[in-house]
Amino acid sequence: MNPRIFVSLASYQDPMLMFTLNDAVAKAAYPERLRFGVVDQHAADQRAQIAALPFGALVRYVHLDPQDTLGVCWARALGFSLYDGEDFLLQVDSHTLFEPRWDEQLLAQHAALRSRCAKPIISTYPYRFDLVDGQPVHAPQEDRTVLVLRPHPDTTLSADDLVLRFQGRHLFTDGPVRGCHIAGGFVFCAGRFVEEVPYDPYLYFHGEEQSLSVRAFTRGWDIYHPLHIPLYHLYKQANVAHAEHHWHGAVDARRAFSSAYLTERAKLRLKRLLTGQEVGTPYGLGTQRSLAAFAQLSGIDYLARSIRDCWDGRLA
Repeated sequence: MNPRIFVSLASYQDPMLMFTLNDAVAKAAYPERLRFGVVDQHAADQRAQIAALPFGALVRYVHLDPQDTLGVCWARALGFSLYDGEDFLLQVDSHTLFEPRWDEQLLAQHAALRSRCAKPIISTYPYRFDLVDGQPVHAPQEDRTVLVLRPHPDTTLSADDLVLRFQGRHLFTDGPVRGCHIAGGFVFCAGRFVEEVPYDPYLYFHGEEQSLSVRAFTRGWDIYHPLHIPLYHLYKQANVAHAEHHWHGAVDARRAFSSAYLTERAKLRLKRLLTGQEVGTPYGLGTQRSLAAFAQLSGIDYLARSIRDCWDGRLA
């Protein structure tokens, strides 16, 4: 078997897009098995530059003017539409650094998890890399802890707002840990995830990962946080305005739907999902597991609006 990997990249005004594409191919053990779905939200159409790459034939490219876009979930939903039956899905951000033979590593991790469950998802927050004099640098991973994603202690659930913030907590262990939350910037799983858990284009930014996590769980998928993450993320500086933010004022003011409106619309949509009002629809809950089962696993009870924070992820 020569499994193919569909790499979904939604890029917004990102100067690192070409870097990410080149690095993914250069570091892959089997670059010929990769297929990229790029949604490039950029003032300039970069189709010619993409086509000129040595691996340009592996890239499915869509260009959109930033003014015409509706946020990360909308763009990632469009990216999913470029999927063409590949065996595996890797979703990352367009500012990602890869380790050598990253594809081989992820395939091996996934194969090992198949002994635990039928539909594993490998996901967590990647460790950071930085650019120093234009060159990527990162600290080596010690592989002694797993980043388990849990609700931030400063975030709460209310009747009008079920959006949570999450953080990574180090858990000392010697293997992958079952989790309850997907990190949108690093998802690796079987390709059929694209069809079973399609991205909801009516979400905006906040709530994206909660929607994916609950909808995947209720469709029989199991999230695992890996001991080793074979890629790294270029994080933005906190509390600093960036042109790469979709809600940046200059462009946002010209859109048909403002970021403020899209945020409120998404909040209401997430509330309908997490209170069980959407079941069996493409963007609703699945029918294989219940919200009550998710609450038992995760400690996050959306119906009771409570968070039990004593869970360390060590569930079968």
